[in-house]
Amino acid sequence: MRIRIVDAFTDRPFAGNPAGVLLFDSGTFPDDDRLQRIAAEVNLSETAFAHRLPQDAAADWALRWFTPATEVDMCGHATLATAHALHSTGTATGTVRFSARCGILTATAHEDGSITLDFPTSPLTPATVADGVAAALGAEPLSVLDTGEHIGDLLVELADEKTVRSLSPDVRALARHSRRGIIATAAAEDPARGYDYVSRCFFPNVGIDEDPVTGSAHTALAPFWSARLGRDDLTGLQASARSGLVRTSVRGDRTLLTGTAVTVIDGELLA
Repeated sequence: MRIRIVDAFTDRPFAGNPAGVLLFDSGTFPDDDRLQRIAAEVNLSETAFAHRLPQDAAADWALRWFTPATEVDMCGHATLATAHALHSTGTATGTVRFSARCGILTATAHEDGSITLDFPTSPLTPATVADGVAAALGAEPLSVLDTGEHIGDLLVELADEKTVRSLSPDVRALARHSRRGIIATAAAEDPARGYDYVSRCFFPNVGIDEDPVTGSAHTALAPFWSARLGRDDLTGLQASARSGLVRTSVRGDRTLLTGTAVTVIDGELLA
């Protein structure tokens, strides 16, 4: 099986968020245990597995995502990586439809090399700040919202960009407060730098202490900041060590995520 490592939400190697991508020739997936073992071996925040669907299906490809520890309902950067692999190899052109646990997703390639993902907008509901969240995060929340079933995070608004960038949380303690993890965010200190808001994402419950650039989190960040800033089209910077930009557009119950990707490794899985 051919395996690729693709850096997503970046236009240069060794930045953004790396994802493993495996495209299967068969019309079915291998058994779940094998998929999980491959994802554990790849040991990136997500590995994407896809196989082609029949022509009369509602989508073109079936798509699943695994962290080193578990399967997840939704993943943006590994979807972008998969779409990049399909388009860069000539396997697909234009818009690709994926059938996933969170529904039908699309990825549309543009002439400039960017790809736009069409994902469900995460429903945001106010949440009570539980005892221990501030201590585990190392900062006092201004507001906390639940992000719904598919991503299962707490969206935590902090005072400013500097606070988000300087976080050094107790990720083990954070695991007690959400199903997947914590999205920490604040408005950009200076939007003239090319982004409107910053974030960092900590997901200890799925085996990821800090995710470099999280597409799925932006289905919650986009509606949150669009409501605050009064604009549907924004750019988010995920301020991890690798860093990456996600252009977001809120369209009601759908959120568009646009970015670029770079293939850095193309090899063969022998086992």
